[in-house]
Amino acid sequence: MKITVNFLKYAVIGIVSAVMLNVFTAQPAAARTYTSETLNYEIVYHWGLIWKHAANARLTIKRTNNGGYYSELVGRTRSWADKVYPVRDTLKCWMNSNFTPTKYMKLTHEKNYYAKDVVNFSYANNTTYGKCVRYRTNRTERVSLASRGVAYDMMSVFYMLRNLDFGALQKNKSYKTVVFSGKSKETLTIRYKGTQMVKLRNKSSHSAYHITFTFTQDGNKKSSDDIDAYLSTGPARIPLLLVGQLPVGEVKCYYGGSIDK
Repeated sequence: MKITVNFLKYAVIGIVSAVMLNVFTAQPAAARTYTSETLNYEIVYHWGLIWKHAANARLTIKRTNNGGYYSELVGRTRSWADKVYPVRDTLKCWMNSNFTPTKYMKLTHEKNYYAKDVVNFSYANNTTYGKCVRYRTNRTERVSLASRGVAYDMMSVFYMLRNLDFGALQKNKSYKTVVFSGKSKETLTIRYKGTQMVKLRNKSSHSAYHITFTFTQDGNKKSSDDIDAYLSTGPARIPLLLVGQLPVGEVKCYYGGSIDK
C-alpha cells in the first residue's frame, strides 16, 4: 500500500525540510545549542471524513565528543499498517558545531525493499562537495555532487532554522537553497506566509509560523509535492504540523509533545 510509504516520505522530508529558512537574509537570534532533544510525531491520513493514524516518527539530537552533533529521524508504520505495507525508514546526520553537515545516511526498509544511501560532505573554495554512495541489493552506485555556497541534507537544515529572527523575514517572498538527497542536487524554494493558529490532535491551539516548500531538480521539474509546515512561535521553534498532498487525500504529521509558550 504505497500511501503508507508516502506517509513516511512526508514525515522524513517534511519535518526536517521545515527548517530550510536558513537561506533567508535574516540574522540569527541568540545562538542555540543542544545537549539532547527528542521530538515525537503522529502521521495521519486524511480523506474527507476519514482520519487514520498510520505511522509514527521520532526526531532526536545529541552532542558528540568532538563538539558537533548527531541527529536521527526514525519513522515506522503502526501495527495495523504493518499488515498491509510495513515501513521502517531511518535518517542519520553528523554535523559540525555550527550545524553544517559532515555525513548523511538514509536507511530504507519498505516491505521487501532494502536500500542505504550515504553522503560525505566536504568544503573548499566556497563550495560544498558531496560524495554519494547508494547501496542496493544487486549494485552499488557512486555519485559526486557540488554546489556553490553551503548545501545541506534533509537533517542538518532543521537545526539552522532555530537560530533565525523571524521578525526580519519578508512575508510572501520566495527563497532558494540546495539539498543533497542521496544521488541528486535538489533546489528547495521556500515561501514564508506569516503567522496563524494551528490545532494539534490533542485539540490544543498554538501560534505558528507558516512556511511552504517546493522541491525541484533539473531546472523546474518537481521532485516532490509541495509541503506546508507550521513552526511554533515559542523559543524552541518546534515543527507543529506538516501537511502534504497525496493522489487521494492528504497526510498530516502532528507534533505529539509539550509546547513552549
